[in-house]
Amino acid sequence: MPQVTRTLAQIPLFRTLDQQQLQRVESSCAWRRVAAKEWVLDHDAEGTDVFFVLHGHLRVVISVGSRETILRDLQAGEYFGELAALDLKPRTGGIVAITDSMLARMPAAAFRRAIHEHPDVCDQVLAVLVGQIRMLANRASETSGLSMKHRLWAELLRLARPAQGTSGLLVVSPPPTHSELAARVSGNREAVTRELGVLERAALITRRRGAIELLDANRLRRMVDDAADD
Repeated sequence: MPQVTRTLAQIPLFRTLDQQQLQRVESSCAWRRVAAKEWVLDHDAEGTDVFFVLHGHLRVVISVGSRETILRDLQAGEYFGELAALDLKPRTGGIVAITDSMLARMPAAAFRRAIHEHPDVCDQVLAVLVGQIRMLANRASETSGLSMKHRLWAELLRLARPAQGTSGLLVVSPPPTHSELAARVSGNREAVTRELGVLERAALITRRRGAIELLDANRLRRMVDDAADD
């Protein structure tokens, strides 16, 4: 992992703080390096600290019975643990590092103080919380109302980003493993493998080294919408 400056200046949540205000917030933090595949937090773990991602890629995983579901990924500039910091209750999900990462760990009291003292920080936290509620509502709607294959289509659309230099083409890169996709859509690896083959034969996707290309994202989106309306 490259040398990472131990500062919160690159965290969008603190974008409006001046140098003195930022240093006060940083003074409450501890800095932690984590290795790829290391668990930062376990599901239902005690503790109310908030973690800011300075470098790396982490993943939020929730457990229901014996099945793990991938909820979302976290990249540099994002943070996690804010729910426990706000309600002082056990964690709702586990956090695992996908790559070597650098984190800043902030006590709940310091996080709450930053919210109370800085209106822009408060507004951003509220926006993130609303976004999480909407995301969870959409996931719940998909789980209850869509078949596994339709949930897979919706997840591919969520993960896809515009391809560089190719107008209109969306790609998922790097492509998740079939097991990872299954964990995202509450399915199993065999069913995901089978459905990806169906999409490829229908000329909706193509798979190449390092990416899944969505050849007709608009058609795929209409198919998801039609399934949701049935």
